[in-house]
Amino acid sequence: MSQVLIESLSATIVDLPTIRPHKLAMHTMQQQTLVIIRVRCSDGVEGIGEATTIGGLAYGNESPESIKTNLDAHFAPLLVGQDAANINAAMLRLDKVIKGNTFAKSGVESALLDAQGKRLGLPVSELLGGRVRDSLEVAWTLASGDTARDIAEAEQMLDIRRHRIFKLKIGANPVDHDLKHVIAIKKALGERASVRVDVNQYWDESQALRACQVLGENGIDLVEQPISRINRAGQVRLNQRSPAPIMADESIESVEDAFSLAADGAASIFALKIAKNGGPRAVLRTAQIAEAAGIALYGGTMLEGAIGTLASAHAFITLKQLTWATELFGPLLLTEEIVTEPPVYRDFALHVPRTPGLGLSLDEERLARFARH
Repeated sequence: MSQVLIESLSATIVDLPTIRPHKLAMHTMQQQTLVIIRVRCSDGVEGIGEATTIGGLAYGNESPESIKTNLDAHFAPLLVGQDAANINAAMLRLDKVIKGNTFAKSGVESALLDAQGKRLGLPVSELLGGRVRDSLEVAWTLASGDTARDIAEAEQMLDIRRHRIFKLKIGANPVDHDLKHVIAIKKALGERASVRVDVNQYWDESQALRACQVLGENGIDLVEQPISRINRAGQVRLNQRSPAPIMADESIESVEDAFSLAADGAASIFALKIAKNGGPRAVLRTAQIAEAAGIALYGGTMLEGAIGTLASAHAFITLKQLTWATELFGPLLLTEEIVTEPPVYRDFALHVPRTPGLGLSLDEERLARFARH
């Protein structure tokens, strides 16, 4: 059998509307922008991947525009002509020449895995070692900022059996205001739901010490990234004192970060994100570090669309345990789709297809409609 080569790599920026404004500490999303990556191979197989950020450069060092520029100018010349079936060699080639750019790398690795899965007739999960479950429980983020509206939204999600885990985005308001908001929602939902908070680094250590104590005493299950990722000593102190478990998110920008956090004891939960680690294979290396250190796992999201969400899901369903479930709800935030069959959510979970590759195909007409020109 002759070697299958990568013939082309292309990137398309797609702007999709959302069901409502999505308020985070650093940015309010009015729409979501995806970068769709297509890898075409000499055997006629095409793999698709996705690179998605939040709020332009408000969240991290990559934006949709920079991702596309770098894919076109730097990634494509390195990959065209390479063995499409040797994903390890392709990604090592990129890592040797291109520093960082983990969002772009994640999209490329996802596309290569999708193509290889289609080529072999296997789901991506089987290329990653084999699934141990077929579905993943999914949290929903309550991000309107209005307490009554958030409670009503949570009640609706419970009624239709779509979510029973809720994460609240806080940090942009005064601490006492946010605490009242969170506690009111937890009291309204009681034991019917798990309530967590994400501060996106917006507290200083003194605020976090008091706030985490209050949150823990009022039944909040975890606190995500309450202080700056660069305050490592503060993260260690907070992890030792907080009655609610502390989850590292922005602190993990690489597999190496995960090792350092584990060694320092800076968090008791890791948020796994393929985009911030550089792909589905890379995020599993972070998971292995956490498991070895006795750190619990949570399947995170960058609010990707269907392609990025299922790329994450195929990795997460291979893990022995996801103690804190996942938040792979990105497609549910969108009012429009660019794939022919959207991901399936029912009974509080995302159900991961067993069809070859990621289990998705692009709707060319809708992709063209929402592509940025």
